[in-house]
Amino acid sequence: MRNTTAWSRSSLVLAAYGGLAAVAVTVAALRGDGNIYVSEANRAWWRSVLSPLCGLAFGLLVVLATRWSTHRFDWVRRLHRDFRGLLGEVSEKDIFIIALASSLGEELLFRGALMPVLGFWLSSGLFALLHIGPGVRFLPWTLSALIMGLAFATMARFMGDLGGPIVAHFTINFLNLGHIVRNDFPVD
Repeated sequence: MRNTTAWSRSSLVLAAYGGLAAVAVTVAALRGDGNIYVSEANRAWWRSVLSPLCGLAFGLLVVLATRWSTHRFDWVRRLHRDFRGLLGEVSEKDIFIIALASSLGEELLFRGALMPVLGFWLSSGLFALLHIGPGVRFLPWTLSALIMGLAFATMARFMGDLGGPIVAHFTINFLNLGHIVRNDFPVD
């Protein structure tokens, strides 16, 4: 008898980003690095507290800029509508899982495992390539992913850990995905 049980969206997301996290841990282990979350030895305790707070502040600023842009620019509204069409019906639980899994998996891989090996620019470029959409109309998303990758890399380098980039990435994805799913904007 054939198993016809389809994977849920949450299961697929967890499998995909869990795979990215597993690749990150493997890459780090192969280079002899047991801790990909913290990049500096003997760093000040206050950085562990400040890093996620900076990530939250940065994430909220990006979300605010995204909302402003959605109301101001037709191309952003078109991109919003295209994403809305791609996503379809998404539950709040799925939005949370997508935001959490993507922020952990991508930051562990691109900033934690690859940035020390490939450097600031190449790891951010690979991050952008992961964000290529189905068609040229998604190019602004890919370009914004490059900018966000560079910002997350800067935050990781400055703070010495992945707390800030993970929290910023989660905040942006969680709030923007929810906004896309709940709001339909007319395009001029």
